[in-house]
Amino acid sequence: MESTEWEKPGRNTGFPFLGRHAIHNVGKGRDREYMQSEKTIAALATPPGEGGIAVIRISGPKSLGILRNLFVTKKKNKLQNIRPRYFYYGYIADEKNHPVDEVLMVYMKAPHTYTREDVVEIHCHGGMIPVRRIIGLVLSAGARLAQPGEFTKRAFLNGRIDLAQAEGVMELISSKSDEAARISLEQMEGALSGKIHALRQELLDLLARIEVTVDYPEEDIEELLTEEVRGKLDHARSQCRQLLASADQGKLIRDGIRVAIIGKPNVGKSSLLNALVRQNRAIVTDVPGTTRDVIEEYINIRGILVQIVDTAGIRETTDAIEKIGVEKTKERTQTADLILLLLDASRPLEKEDIEILKWLKDRKVLILLNKSDLPSVIREDEIRKISESRIIRTSMTGGTGLTETEDNIVRLVESGRLGPKNSAVILNSRHKEVLLRADRDLGEALSALDSSVPLDMVTIDIRSVLEALGEITGESVTENLIDKIFSEFCVGK
Repeated sequence: MESTEWEKPGRNTGFPFLGRHAIHNVGKGRDREYMQSEKTIAALATPPGEGGIAVIRISGPKSLGILRNLFVTKKKNKLQNIRPRYFYYGYIADEKNHPVDEVLMVYMKAPHTYTREDVVEIHCHGGMIPVRRIIGLVLSAGARLAQPGEFTKRAFLNGRIDLAQAEGVMELISSKSDEAARISLEQMEGALSGKIHALRQELLDLLARIEVTVDYPEEDIEELLTEEVRGKLDHARSQCRQLLASADQGKLIRDGIRVAIIGKPNVGKSSLLNALVRQNRAIVTDVPGTTRDVIEEYINIRGILVQIVDTAGIRETTDAIEKIGVEKTKERTQTADLILLLLDASRPLEKEDIEILKWLKDRKVLILLNKSDLPSVIREDEIRKISESRIIRTSMTGGTGLTETEDNIVRLVESGRLGPKNSAVILNSRHKEVLLRADRDLGEALSALDSSVPLDMVTIDIRSVLEALGEITGESVTENLIDKIFSEFCVGK
């Protein structure tokens, strides 16, 4: 069977494979073992517990030998000639050749595998007993239990993927929305790595040009080169800041947008929460002040994760408990990404409404004129004198305006996205911190040029930028950082 495109070593994804370079940087110790393939590891690759199927993954030089030792056909015969990438049906047997479980197994030959080592997968019945017994037999046959993220760590150290792609794997596994999953998949496929590699290559070419000029100076060349360096550094900083600008958007996509529902008591806040969640999550009565505490729910709107918060009604009150609820409302409003302000369309704009509108003047707000199924009294022109926010007429009783509200929430999230649909978005806080350092160093390099510092001194800042960007892809990274990143992965991935 032909290997698929992603399995072919040396596939061009816009950056070089980094296995040898990564080992050069971090290979002082046990990481060198991965490249030498001295260890065989095994782990459950599917969630533990009862299920139809469990997958046990084995990677390393002993994988095929372990398979031959444990697997028997339906007639309880050992297989000697096992073809790569073919599923075989039979049993996993113990040392007495007694069947432990009925399984499907597949052997994948290095280097055309996820880890670039020999890999075996055993598909057995899901459940603690068969999984525990099979893993026990695999370990007895010469494997050791894999550490968290060790399969992906080997893929990185063996040059199968770079560090940003490896982190994209975990981002995909932990994604909570369609949009987060899409961006994580693009990161796995090298969208971010390609941009970082192109930026590094541009700076490497610039560095080489400067060093040649310093070593072989000619009259009038350095002055011309200084302008060229300034232009290249300006372009690099622009690229860096484009990626940084996507980080806030990435945080919303990864963690969800925080939406707070606020307004006076009895304007329909809890009814709106229930309508958005599609269940009776909050108590709804005609008695003002029913909601005393903050109620939170996560919902998915058009593939975007939204944390929706129903808050206590804002009003002057002498009730001690309600007063605490109002204070909590104000606290949550300060941390919300978007505010849904509900006003009662059947009543004129009142003093408390005006105070809330003024308080929210500089925030992202959607104004919902609720109870629009009743005769409308409120005047939109009075609202627009205070706020330029979009106004939507809704009725929780009649079910109107809900789709328009959801559409506007999605539109506000998507309006912050940079570039086309497939552009790189920063999801990872580590990447943001690295890019901030690179941006700072680029700024210092430009300041040095403005101060007429010799070009060979500017190269110090350029090297710092290259070092920082290399931390994203893994071209310059410490062993401790690698261990920390992969320790956050799940076992079996």
